[in-house]
Amino acid sequence: KTLLYKSTDSLYNISFSKVTTNILTGSATLYNVKITPDTNRFNQLITLKRAPNNLYTVTLKKLQVKHFHPITLYRHQKLQLEEVIFDKPEVSMMNRQFEFNENRPPRPIKSPYAMISQNLKEFRIDNILFKDASFKYVNKNIPNSVPFIIDDLNITLKDLLVDSTSAEDPDRFYLLKDVIINLKDYTYPTPDQMYHIKLNQLDFKASTGSLRINKFEVKPLHDEMKFGKVAGYSKDRFHVEMSNISIKGIDLPVYISKQEFRAKEMNIANGFVSVFNDNSMGSNRNPADSVQKRVGRFPHQLLQSMGVPVLVQKINLKDVDVSYAIYNAESQQRGKISFEKTAGTFKNVTNLDRIKAINPNMEVKLKTYLLGQGELDLDFNFDLIAKNGAFTYKGQLQTFNARVLNQITKPLGLVRINRGIVDKLNFNFKANNDGAKGNVNFYYYDLSVALMKNDPSKDHLVTRGLLSILANALVINSENPDRNGKFTSAKVNYERVENTSFFNLIWKSLFLGIKNSVGITEEKQQEIKKHIKNFNEMRENHRIRKQKRLQRRQQREKEALKNDWR
Repeated sequence: KTLLYKSTDSLYNISFSKVTTNILTGSATLYNVKITPDTNRFNQLITLKRAPNNLYTVTLKKLQVKHFHPITLYRHQKLQLEEVIFDKPEVSMMNRQFEFNENRPPRPIKSPYAMISQNLKEFRIDNILFKDASFKYVNKNIPNSVPFIIDDLNITLKDLLVDSTSAEDPDRFYLLKDVIINLKDYTYPTPDQMYHIKLNQLDFKASTGSLRINKFEVKPLHDEMKFGKVAGYSKDRFHVEMSNISIKGIDLPVYISKQEFRAKEMNIANGFVSVFNDNSMGSNRNPADSVQKRVGRFPHQLLQSMGVPVLVQKINLKDVDVSYAIYNAESQQRGKISFEKTAGTFKNVTNLDRIKAINPNMEVKLKTYLLGQGELDLDFNFDLIAKNGAFTYKGQLQTFNARVLNQITKPLGLVRINRGIVDKLNFNFKANNDGAKGNVNFYYYDLSVALMKNDPSKDHLVTRGLLSILANALVINSENPDRNGKFTSAKVNYERVENTSFFNLIWKSLFLGIKNSVGITEEKQQEIKKHIKNFNEMRENHRIRKQKRLQRRQQREKEALKNDWR
């Protein structure tokens, strides 16, 4: 009790109901243990500017001390313990950040050795084990914050040393040589009860700053068609799974003192991001949703609204499949666009104000394969401080068979591509909450399409024959550049529907540019409507003339029959 009290600057007390010892084995067991802070002393330390940012409370049924050496203690005034085991402890940590602790090194503010030196030359514990700990984190820096709780956590503190030099040892942090954290499985339900966030096998080693996660998953709790019904509107459904995640260069002292997650590099070896939207549900949202919530759903905006301050200098992706699927009420079919084997880098992934003041941009460079076929290079630049969610995106798609696009153009655009070869497609856009403006350059040849419609009497889409003929003859540019070498570049000004997603914005702006490139402009659509109107009028006039001819013939036959009777 005295050792803990003195070594913590009179901040912590330990109480227990019973203690048993075995001098022969050098072991002891404490029962019904409580380690609690003295709040009056804590307030005194705040005044003295010596208070730590974190305040802990630990309760457990049994604390074991193994292999202490009474002879060494008696002869050399050194208290050495091989192992201290906290079995199923409940640990509560309250974080309150003080300005006087800013930029302090990860060492005790006042050396514990000065507090025990009259009785001991050294105090050492080889291993401190927290087995199956229940950990509760309370953030006192944010009003009414919800505590974060995690169970079944295993923590090993390696080589705790208090002597005349350990407090200044640059290879130690908080008198320790290392901290090792293990978590087998963890599941967290999101506040909206629509997802489970799951972790499988997390391992962290502080001395190397490395963390490995076997699998991370954001798992929706409802299937694709039920998800929107539960939400009450056409809400995007995300399913995310990432495997073989490794993070390097984690700054544990900064995380402990300031709850900031800082890392140099993250690597993700494989995984997928699957997004689905049922547009038959309509866009009616919960009236409690504010406009700000509706427009703050881009990746960099979500990053800024995270509850945890974060900086990852670089994220490397490899073999990640991304897909965006929509159920279209008009076609009653599901269209899907996919970006397969995605690889690339994210740089300056942060929501820290002082980092954004130096560099306000998050850069993303990706290489992927559109629908598993066309090689696509993408560059994004996200403005992390823009109030309107501004970002830019540009890219180039290499040659592929245009018929591959049927899996999305048929169900979503009611257009079937009969044939066509894409030479390349490049684009450059500026976007924000309101929409996207930019250019699309679409190089292709030998393009032929068929327009489709949903036939209620059949269970599939059918071709609109006349419209298809007119479209290919009057609207569609079968090649770009044309036979005279004239190239059509599409200027796009896409107005975003406020409750649509980031993926929807990218897809719709590109699709609009492609439509304009092939000739499906508003003017051309009006032109084809005029031709259809003229054709229908001609057909109606032909029907009327035919009907009149039939009536005249019937009249002549009737009169001839009368004459015969006479």
